[in-house]
Amino acid sequence: MLLAIDSGNTNIVFAVFDSDGGVRGEWRSSTDANRTADEFGIWLEQLMKSEGIGRADIDAAIIASVVPATLFALKTLCRKYFDCDPQVIREDGIELGLEVLVERPDDVGDDRLVNAVAAHERYGGPLIVVDFGTATTFDVIDVKGNYVGGVIAPGVSLSLEALHMAAAQLPRVAIKRPDDVIGTSTVPAMQSGIYWGYVGMIEGLVRRICEQYGAEMNVIATGGLAPLFAEATDYIKETDSDLTLRGLLAIHRLNAK
Repeated sequence: MLLAIDSGNTNIVFAVFDSDGGVRGEWRSSTDANRTADEFGIWLEQLMKSEGIGRADIDAAIIASVVPATLFALKTLCRKYFDCDPQVIREDGIELGLEVLVERPDDVGDDRLVNAVAAHERYGGPLIVVDFGTATTFDVIDVKGNYVGGVIAPGVSLSLEALHMAAAQLPRVAIKRPDDVIGTSTVPAMQSGIYWGYVGMIEGLVRRICEQYGAEMNVIATGGLAPLFAEATDYIKETDSDLTLRGLLAIHRLNAK
């Protein structure tokens, strides 16, 4: 079985795939650069046991991380608890199966490239991947599956928190689709600004990306908030919550040949 680890700015996602590519288990931990391999190992071993998965069942691992400070503990976790040397995205000559056609390829986050691999494998191209994470990113993949650039905007939760922190009279509010665009009190006005503001941003950026690219593009959304925003716009054609994990599986298979 394969242990796939996606270390993001907010959460670390662990998933176990069987030999047929089925997900046997998936678990999340908040990202903490101070957490040790032993802390990860004890926590993960208990969760795996609840799904009938033992340490010895894991024979391979792959890691994508946009938080370099977590890598040492995650690599040690794989070696100490699962007796395997993990593949690490963009380390040790790992092939991604795509070209990164931007000015500074090393600046592109691992998660964005992994998403590109999975999206092209499943949906073809050209396409745009909208990822609702700590940042809201728009990644552009051409018809051959190559990464050609994108857009980075503040994440939804980050924007709400910044609004609360910077304005003394604005409270923290839940992210939801408001019944009306025009808010008649502070909380619904803030919710409308965030929700419909992001819908407008999605539609505007997708339209401009397609204009610059010179073709209509399929739009795939991922991340926890993807379904909430996808329901409000026809610009998003598909939501795919497992995109990053599927990309890790595809890259592992490519490099295991």
